[in-house]
Amino acid sequence: MFAIRCFKTGIKQISPLKLQMRKESMFHRGVTFFFKKNLFLTNSLTSGVCMALGDLIQQEFEFQTKVLPERYDWGRIARMFTVGTAMGPLHHFYYDYLDKLLPKVNLKTVFLKIGCDQAFASPVTLITFFYGMGYLEQKTLRESTEEIKKKLLYAYVGDCMYWPPVQFINFYFLPTHYRVVYINVATMIFNIFLSFMKHYDQKSH
Repeated sequence: MFAIRCFKTGIKQISPLKLQMRKESMFHRGVTFFFKKNLFLTNSLTSGVCMALGDLIQQEFEFQTKVLPERYDWGRIARMFTVGTAMGPLHHFYYDYLDKLLPKVNLKTVFLKIGCDQAFASPVTLITFFYGMGYLEQKTLRESTEEIKKKLLYAYVGDCMYWPPVQFINFYFLPTHYRVVYINVATMIFNIFLSFMKHYDQKSH
C-alpha cells in the first residue's frame, strides 16, 4: 500500500510539470510559426487587425458622443483593415532593411533610425493611408489629394509627437522579428487619432 501511495504521489507531482513543459513547447512552436517561419504574414495581418481595432475604439467614442447614429460602421472598419493589411508589408521590409543599413544598437544609431522614421517612413505611411482609404471609398485621385492637403500636416504633427519615444523603445530594446508586431500595437493606439483625422468631417450614412 505504501508503495502504491508513493507511486500515485509521484504521478501527481510529475503531471503538472509535464503539462507545463507541454504548454511551453506549444508556446515555442507558436512563436516559431508566427514570428520566424511566417513573419511576413503575421506582420501583414496584425497591421490590418490593429488598424481595424483603432477605428473600432474611435467609432465607440463617436457613438457615445452622439457623432455616429449607429454603434459601428462595419464597412469603414473593413476599409481600415484592408488598408492596414496592405501597409503591413511596407513596415515589414522597411524595418528589415533599416536594421541591415544601421545594425548597431547604440544611442547614435537609434536617433538616426528615429530621424529616418520621421523623415521618410511616417510621411509615406500617412500618404499611403489617405490614398488607400480614398480609393476604397471610391474617391477620385483629385478628391484624395485635396483631403491630404487638408489633413496631412495635422496628422504628421501628431505623428511627430507620438512616435519618437515609441520608436526609441522599438529600436533600442527589441529584436527585429518583434518590431512590426510592437509597432502594430502602438499603431492601434495612434490609429484612434488617425481614424479621427480621416473621418471627423465625414457624415455617417
